[in-house]
Amino acid sequence: MSSAQTSTFTDSALSDKVKEFLTRFKDNNGEYKYVQAIDEMMPKNSKFIIVDYNDLIIEPEIISIFSENPDRIFDAFSRAIKEALQTRFPDYAEKIKDEVRVRLINYPSERSLRQINAETIGNITSVSGMVVRASEVKPLAKELIFVCPDEHQTKVIQIKGMDVKVPVVCDNPNCKHREFDLKPEASKFIDFQILRLQELPEDLPPGQLPHYIDVTIRQDLVDNARPGDRIVLTGVVRVEQESVTGVTRGHSGLYRLRIEGNNIEFLGGRGSKTSRKIEREEISPEEEKMIKALSASPDVYQRLIDSFAPHIQGQSLIKEAILLLIVGSNQRSLGDGSKIRGDINVFLVGDPGTAKSEMLKFCSRIAPRGLYTSGRGSTAAGLTAAVVRDKTGIMMLEAGAVVLGDQGLVSIDEFDKMKPEDRSALHEVMEQQSASIAKGGIVATLNARTSILAAANPMYGKYDPFKNITENVNLPIPLLTRFDLIFVVRDIPTKEKDEKIARHIIELHTPQGTDKKSVVDVDLLTKYLSYAKRGTPDLTKEAEQKILDYYLQMRNVESEEMITVTPRQLEGIIRLSTARARLLMKDKVEEEDAERAIFLIQSMLQDAGVDVNTGKVDLGVLQGKPRSEVSKMQLFMDVLKGLEGDNKIPVEEKAFVKELEKSEKFTEEEARNYIRRMLREASIYESKPGHYNRV
Repeated sequence: MSSAQTSTFTDSALSDKVKEFLTRFKDNNGEYKYVQAIDEMMPKNSKFIIVDYNDLIIEPEIISIFSENPDRIFDAFSRAIKEALQTRFPDYAEKIKDEVRVRLINYPSERSLRQINAETIGNITSVSGMVVRASEVKPLAKELIFVCPDEHQTKVIQIKGMDVKVPVVCDNPNCKHREFDLKPEASKFIDFQILRLQELPEDLPPGQLPHYIDVTIRQDLVDNARPGDRIVLTGVVRVEQESVTGVTRGHSGLYRLRIEGNNIEFLGGRGSKTSRKIEREEISPEEEKMIKALSASPDVYQRLIDSFAPHIQGQSLIKEAILLLIVGSNQRSLGDGSKIRGDINVFLVGDPGTAKSEMLKFCSRIAPRGLYTSGRGSTAAGLTAAVVRDKTGIMMLEAGAVVLGDQGLVSIDEFDKMKPEDRSALHEVMEQQSASIAKGGIVATLNARTSILAAANPMYGKYDPFKNITENVNLPIPLLTRFDLIFVVRDIPTKEKDEKIARHIIELHTPQGTDKKSVVDVDLLTKYLSYAKRGTPDLTKEAEQKILDYYLQMRNVESEEMITVTPRQLEGIIRLSTARARLLMKDKVEEEDAERAIFLIQSMLQDAGVDVNTGKVDLGVLQGKPRSEVSKMQLFMDVLKGLEGDNKIPVEEKAFVKELEKSEKFTEEEARNYIRRMLREASIYESKPGHYNRV
């Protein structure tokens, strides 16, 4: 049949043709696939069947109509399915006769959102994107019944569009009335929802604003995709009129595009909501072989670390930590419904010009799902979720960075430049792995299972080694303790290192750049990491023992004055050792993994956890005041209290300093400085010149 004749089918002939296809088609196993699907409609109480476009190849006439007039072929499918149903379940067919429809999967012409333009209007297309907004579900009128004052009924069937035409004359020929009232209980409504689909971050051309398009979805597709999901949407492109200021309503010549959704498939595990795994690429069998071969090579660990940001010289410890962060550990769900966090958070603080941002950028580029934001430009609503009022007046939930990065990672640069009230939104994300909002009548808790990689500059421009980390970084202490690893990146001039870095940078500017032989290709690295994320290694007895011994050794301290590791660090060690086993694709966490994790924690403590006053490792540093400070202050106040006596007599500075010196904790100079400091902090006051009292 030539294409000229194809479109000459009458509607009933077309639906017969479709019905013939549905009843005759056999799949590779020789089963009547669509006959079974239609048989299963009643038991499942479903109103649609899914048709694979690839099966239609044998019916060129049907396919040509898909590209010419998609609405007509969808109607033909609906009629064909209904007729097939009537022979089997007549009652059910009668009940759902207006709601039967077909869903199309694997439609070949997949476009990006940028390619949907005026030429595609009225055509069927499939686009991939990320859902960034979802409205509430509202009923849409499908068939309205109006009554006139004489109780005559007038029926209005709304096929397309959103506007309802009120009837002008009554259906009863003898009736002269012109006023009509709607009778809602006799009318028919269907569920309706608007989604906003935005380009996937990895498809975005650099330096461009992401495009978005609104999608209308109906019936049982509603509430299927939530903000943050990556989907492939198949649907028909439509236009709707847009009002222009100064032009009477309904007379504007400007329109906007909209897609009427026909089917939603989730990216990654094409298919249902249960298989919603986030993988940027499906891994083909050949790639799987390459990945397996790479993981079997003896120096794989070092090669992976070298392949991470090869344009940055050195810093291998930080690179290793970031790789472990990308792979992460597995989240454990306990019997009582509580969950133990599996994501690792890393914080880099250090001098300007130590390539912190570069590592963050690279990390979000190669992670299977990564987002990059910077401190000044991020608000609390932009990080967690915002409630926005749509043009229709509907309150909508708009997902922010950590919700869109669910099961991936979010890099936050310039962490110290964020407003404190915005930063506080991250407290919950980093430990509870969820983002709760209660605004504008929407109360919701969204999943935010993200790893957070943050970078900040010290308060005084350069890191001051004579101050503790809490005095160097302007961050609240509860937030600091939520990071598994904290790295202090110092820029200390040393001849060999500086020469290495300088040579490396100069080489980057030469034509050959950095082509190291051992470096793994970036795409393969991404796939390797997303493949490694699937593993669920378990702790072996040796690794458990190792971790336990370390923890107990750190808790058991000879002097009374040290706070050491907390259970948070213990969980951190377990997470890091699991992540290392995952990265090496092992199914067991062995002793060496635990050793490496302990080494990372130890190096963090040597860096950030040392109390500069005593030179000992003291986690009190990360939790506010180190023990040495606390005990000094206590002693200071006790001495003052003793000298004051019960009558609160003013204490002379000389006598006070002498007493402090006797305690052997203070030298004379220290004592005088401490008195000045306490005066500044208003813990003591000068009751008469040279005499002090407690406040």
